[in-house]
Amino acid sequence: MTIGRGQRLTASVSLKSGEETRVFVDLFRMAENEDDPPRPILSTDSVPGTFEHEPWRGGDFLLRIQPELLRGGTYTVTLRLEAQLAFPVDGHGVRSIQSVFGANRDAGRRSHDGVDIFAPRGTPVLAISAGRVSRVQVTNLGGKVVWVRDPIRNSNLYYAHLDSQAVSRGQEVELGDTLGFVGNTGNARTTPPHLHFGIYRRGEGPVNPDPFLRPPRGALAEQTADLGHLGEWVRLLNDGIRLRATPERSGEILRELGQYTPLHVLGGSGEYFRVRLPDGAYGYVASHLTEPTDLPLGSEVAARNQMILSGPSYAASVIVQLDAGTEVPILGRYEGYLYVRTPSGHTGWMGEQQQ
Repeated sequence: MTIGRGQRLTASVSLKSGEETRVFVDLFRMAENEDDPPRPILSTDSVPGTFEHEPWRGGDFLLRIQPELLRGGTYTVTLRLEAQLAFPVDGHGVRSIQSVFGANRDAGRRSHDGVDIFAPRGTPVLAISAGRVSRVQVTNLGGKVVWVRDPIRNSNLYYAHLDSQAVSRGQEVELGDTLGFVGNTGNARTTPPHLHFGIYRRGEGPVNPDPFLRPPRGALAEQTADLGHLGEWVRLLNDGIRLRATPERSGEILRELGQYTPLHVLGGSGEYFRVRLPDGAYGYVASHLTEPTDLPLGSEVAARNQMILSGPSYAASVIVQLDAGTEVPILGRYEGYLYVRTPSGHTGWMGEQQQ
């Protein structure tokens, strides 16, 4: 997944299991050089739980979920991407930003080191994160200003042109506390009331606040694949259904599959099942193009003593042997083999060419 600068990833993992088990969660940053290994960022086995990561520098990340060996159950992963910081003007949002970072000021002699958020005079200005008030001043440029030290992000937050200040130096503030009220003091006396908001980081100077305030565009696909089929076998309704590398219509096509191919459902994302094929390959198929294997396609009668195999290969282990004349229901077909259910309730494979 891609996490942009100023964004926060929240991953919630829940586990449903009939036995005591653990799920290991690891987050890696993908290296810019494809030859370099991913860099570990976070690792925990505290599941169920919620984990957050706020990269100061955006990039591509890999979230790995690994169940404990020889344990059973199902788990659900919920990912949420949002702006790291709350909005600093009560009742307003990014549409109120009318002057952006980097814009020319004073005929190009300086640049705008923050964003201007326009709102009626007296609108509360809010702390966008917990921290300590480091300065409460009146200056020629910013007028009435408040500085807050954000220790989590190692940055200083600047609130300027306030009509009045509501905090004092050294005061601890929490997210959402009122720091002051929108005005147009300082060099903003000739402009409508607004908050000038800036972020400063040691060694980097002024940082564009916009990505830290702006909610990410788009959303993850709604979960529509029936998760009641997790751990079960389904089969394809039609011929030529595509197995994809990712759960999206633009995902790379790995191969096209035949009608009635049985698939073991391992997970779900959006409208897709993550599946394992009878030959052990993995991928994603659209869930609405599958059906349960409960209802047989027909039946097959063993012409002679017949081996039922654990996979569609003569190298697979033998599950059971059928006597000649035994009739079994056909649940699916794959590469010259039939997926069947034996009278004892076992499922396995028998070669079509042996009939």
